[in-house]
Amino acid sequence: MSRAVLSLGSNLGDRLGFLKLALDAVRPALVAVSSVYETKAWGVEDQPDFLNAVCVVEDPARDHWAWLRTGQAAERAAGRVRELRWGPRTLDVDVVTVDGVTSGDPELLLPHPGTPDRASVLVPWMEIDPDAVLPGHGPIAELLAARPEDEVATVRRTDLALH
Repeated sequence: MSRAVLSLGSNLGDRLGFLKLALDAVRPALVAVSSVYETKAWGVEDQPDFLNAVCVVEDPARDHWAWLRTGQAAERAAGRVRELRWGPRTLDVDVVTVDGVTSGDPELLLPHPGTPDRASVLVPWMEIDPDAVLPGHGPIAELLAARPEDEVATVRRTDLALH
């Protein structure tokens, strides 16, 4: 069984609709999905706020590369255009971790390199899998506790639903 954690984000257009599109791309492999959170942009800050969520998926037929391709297909279906690194996007699907696999391939770095420093990933992940461990970095509860309080406070749970 291949178990993956995917981080979903959108800050252009129908943000909630694009997150739902990403979830539709991974059904019926969906095991759990977090609430929807609104967060400030990371990296390039002069852009609209993001809606973010994290999901856990399992599928015996998919490895880490297949999860990457699934995410990329969802991004294309959402009309994502890659013009600026960390820029605005209709949909961003990051493969956070897959079965503890590590990869230094530039196309698929695993675990996702920004994860330990991003409350926008750690908060929703903690909601659905509080005992999770990020390979090479430790328990996500400890990673989240190490983030500055003011940063964590910017990850705001919404009333929006993905189900």
